[in-house]
Amino acid sequence: MTGLIPPQRLIEMIVVVPPRLLLLDLAGPMEVLRKANLEQDSVRFTVRYVGPSPHVTSSVGLALAGIEPLPDAVADGAMIIVLGNAAQPLGAVDAEPEPDDLLHEAAIVAWLRSAVRPGVKLVTICSGALLAARAGLLEGYTCTAHHTEIDELRQLAPTAKVAENRLYIQDRDRLSTAGITAGIDMMLALVAEEAGHTIALNVARYLVVYLRRAGNDPQLSPWLEGRNHIHPVIHKVQDAVSADPAGNWTVASMAAIAATSARSLSRLFNEQTGMSVTDYVNRLRVALAHQLVTASRLDMETVAQRSGFASTRHMRRAWKKLHGGTPTASRSP
Repeated sequence: MTGLIPPQRLIEMIVVVPPRLLLLDLAGPMEVLRKANLEQDSVRFTVRYVGPSPHVTSSVGLALAGIEPLPDAVADGAMIIVLGNAAQPLGAVDAEPEPDDLLHEAAIVAWLRSAVRPGVKLVTICSGALLAARAGLLEGYTCTAHHTEIDELRQLAPTAKVAENRLYIQDRDRLSTAGITAGIDMMLALVAEEAGHTIALNVARYLVVYLRRAGNDPQLSPWLEGRNHIHPVIHKVQDAVSADPAGNWTVASMAAIAATSARSLSRLFNEQTGMSVTDYVNRLRVALAHQLVTASRLDMETVAQRSGFASTRHMRRAWKKLHGGTPTASRSP
């Protein structure tokens, strides 16, 4: 868009910058808003960066300046976005926060208590949920945070329904996300709600987000499970299966890729990944089936076929082993 046409609607985004800011919590979602503004003229997202200090050092050691003071008043219809921070930024000697960091976090908590009210939406990204919880703003709400922060969030917000392994959750005027890359997914969903799905799709394409994830997708990707090793042959096999989970995979065909016997591959695969070859293939097929179930209206027989399962019965059995329940129950009505 040219930007010459006045927008029909303005949405003020007040971005709260904490000490030791986790940079991707800021950069990812804000790039979504920047591109969304360029794609259409119906709504304009205005962004203000505020905090208790005019400058912070981010998680990667980059210093950021020009941060406005925490405002005395917040207009109706605004969104307050509380970013997360890193326990130990790049170059830090240890994970102990500086005394000023603790004071600045306390200032954010106190400000949130007075600033958030009916008519103002609260968005938390990653550990930003902990600051909101300390302010008492998540009690009685369903919320989430980064998977490493879940236990602490439950302690800080005892009456909240804290959901683990969720990318993002919206409950009335509260929107919380696991953060880091999930902040992009959350902001794409918000853009879709405010500016339309076509705009969100265009923004996702620009950001090279090949798969828009839904809020109920897991934080810990099944595509990364079993990859915490350094054996090149097993990675080669896993790369081949990941590229085509629905392929006609057998232990023999994967052993051919590894240039070893089926027996040797089975033993080595279990040693390196902690699971059998068959379990690994089924995990990826179930992940593919989950994407098809939640993002399409395909019937279950077609989902099973496209995911590489011999039948819907085989798909349901593998699904139940990993997730419990049934594929049909995961589909929104």
